[in-house]
Amino acid sequence: MVTLNRAIALAETNGPRAGLALPAPLDGDDRMAGHHRLLSVRAHLLEKTGDSAGAYEQYRRAARATASIAEQRYRESRAGRVRP
Repeated sequence: MVTLNRAIALAETNGPRAGLALPAPLDGDDRMAGHHRLLSVRAHLLEKTGDSAGAYEQYRRAARATASIAEQRYRESRAGRVRP
């Protein structure tokens, strides 16, 4: 989770593309790969780069990856907002 927080902070200071690069190694970590928080951060940063299709896909994956109905609804609403 620290890496995800650092990615957001880095994106705020150096731009979203810099933030996207930081959590990339987490895809190889069985504990984090496919985790809804990783997917949500990636979706948010892709949205900031203007990659609506990428953000949409990541928000949808994040919604499917969480058991919380409220979080699913929130992520689906974000996906709907960026739908290409």
